Parts: sequence; structure tokens; C-alpha cells
Amino acid sequence: MPRSGKRPGPTAPTAVPALRTGAGFRKRYDELERQRQVLIDRLTLISKEARGHPGCKRAAKLLNETYRRSSLTQRLGILQAASWLLAVIEGLSPTL
Repeated sequence: MPRSGKRPGPTAPTAVPALRTGAGFRKRYDELERQRQVLIDRLTLISKEARGHPGCKRAAKLLNETYRRSSLTQRLGILQAASWLLAVIEGLSPTL
């Protein structure tokens, strides 16, 4: 801290993040909904044998109930978890 008692300013000007604007919010919301729909489509394509797997029910819960209850900032993580879970189930499908 300089002797004048003031804090040094930022070295580079900070831009206002897109999440502060209404258009940015709508764009992110629509993109998350698009990703969610892709994952729901993947879930419906899983074979009937694999649908009995408990992970399949959990993926459906993540994509519906948990997703709807979460904030916009948490939804990306929920979609990533559901995507990972679907990848595991799809990898197990030949053995189920």
C-alpha cells in the first residue's frame, strides 16, 4: 500500500460482466435450456435395459427437479454432472 493511505487502482480497467445486463441473462438462460434439452434427448435414447440403472433415475432428477430448484449460476454445474452421469450410463449400456 502506498504511503498516501490510498489503495492502488486496478492495473487494467474491468469490464462489466455480461451477467449484469438483461440481454446477457436471457442469452445465458437460453443456452442453458438448450444444453438441458440436449441432455434430456440423450436420456430418452438410452436403451430400456439401461433405464433400470439407478443412475438413469438420478440423471432425470438432476435434469428436472434439481435443475428447476437451482439458481442460474448453479445450473451449469448441474448440467455438467448430468452429462457425466449420462456418459457413464452410456458406457455401461453394452453390459446392461
